[in-house]
Amino acid sequence: MDRMNWIELAYLIAALGFALSLKWMSQASTARRGVLAGEVGFGIAIVATLFWPGITGEGFILIAVAMLIGSAIGVPLGLLVPMTAMPQRIALSHAFGGLAAGLIGIAHFFLEREHFSKFDLGVIGIEIALGMLVFTGSLMAAGKLQEWLPQRPIVYPGQNIVNAAVLAGAVGLVIYQIYNPDQNWAVPAIAALGLLFGVFLIIPIGGADMPTVIALLNAYAGLSAAALGFVLDSKLLIVAGALDGASGLILAIIMCRAMNRSFSNVLFGAFGATDAVGEGAQEQGTYRSASVDEAADLMKIASSVVIVPGYGMAVAQAQHKVRELADALEKEGVDVRFAIHPVAGRMPGHMNVLLAEANVPYEQLLDMDEINSDFAQTDVVLVLGANDVVNPAARHDKSSPIFGMPILDVDKAQTIFVVKRSMRAGFAGIENELFFNEKTQMVFGDAKSVVAELTSEVTGQRDAIGL
Repeated sequence: MDRMNWIELAYLIAALGFALSLKWMSQASTARRGVLAGEVGFGIAIVATLFWPGITGEGFILIAVAMLIGSAIGVPLGLLVPMTAMPQRIALSHAFGGLAAGLIGIAHFFLEREHFSKFDLGVIGIEIALGMLVFTGSLMAAGKLQEWLPQRPIVYPGQNIVNAAVLAGAVGLVIYQIYNPDQNWAVPAIAALGLLFGVFLIIPIGGADMPTVIALLNAYAGLSAAALGFVLDSKLLIVAGALDGASGLILAIIMCRAMNRSFSNVLFGAFGATDAVGEGAQEQGTYRSASVDEAADLMKIASSVVIVPGYGMAVAQAQHKVRELADALEKEGVDVRFAIHPVAGRMPGHMNVLLAEANVPYEQLLDMDEINSDFAQTDVVLVLGANDVVNPAARHDKSSPIFGMPILDVDKAQTIFVVKRSMRAGFAGIENELFFNEKTQMVFGDAKSVVAELTSEVTGQRDAIGL
């Protein structure tokens, strides 16, 4: 078997690793195995590429420099970015991937255009436009999630006409390039319109939809990579891009269903357009507050407690303290479970990852469909920083931007304690009816500190640690 056959075999094994990675990462119990499979697959692909015929000493130097630059960016992103900012980090990764695909497509066009068929010219034009769209679109999404850009949709008169004109211009230039491959100006123009359309596509979308938008951009990035694979005649790129695109599309569909959203609403709706309601804004009624010791006393004598984690727990990095509280309650004979909403936090699986990091047993993590029917028989629910995913308005208020979104039915429990820093509205920018429910008591404070105090009260060690 010659060298190319060995390389193609290595690529096949790498592609198998990518497929197994996606399969195993669909379950919390096998997620780490899935990450390892993906890493091994990428490692095999990189090593195999180094044996590609025609790579000279200068080529190896360029590859080494590129890998060093990539590592210098990727290692800090992996080690230093907190879990609360993981969606932004993922968006940045998509941006880098889109930019790489677009730049490679541009370089390959200028190096090989005389050998391109009309099909190749069309594919590479689409690939460049998609790659550049993903680059700026992902940067806009990361900016909104990081609150560097306004959370509300940025709209202006005639916006759809402008967007349609930019998109039509890009498509028209791709068609023009197919029949006029010698016109060098067309490819940079296609790239520029792709960059522009990425900005225009994202700014009208509210911040609450950004996680779903990131999943869609992931699908676009995969399509761009697959298209590049056709042009470069790389089976590995085609397979990897197709897997990436399909997984991004499936994830976006799951998230849209979890929020009762359609693709058209995600791309052109105004979910999250309402300005966030801050301190002192008009409220729906009066709320009741409780002290930590009152909450702990009720939880300690309860027969069942359900903990609902949310973004507030993630921000406070309270997952380990939550595990300690659950252990303390279980020692008192309390049945403790966790209710996980599909889009709690800033991305699917956000809460599962955090709680798994704290070694909370998988069997205690119940998704919305498994736990909702049990809330009516639950003595106490402890909501840790969750907001829109527990808002009863989603069931009946047709004027609400979250109307129709499946929620955790925590309002049906006997007693509800909500831990929040303030009465500030959630990501969707609306008041939460749950906070004014007669069965709800607010416990104000940082989630980590409050949960630590609750644990101390339950175990009777509050005075011993000076709280």
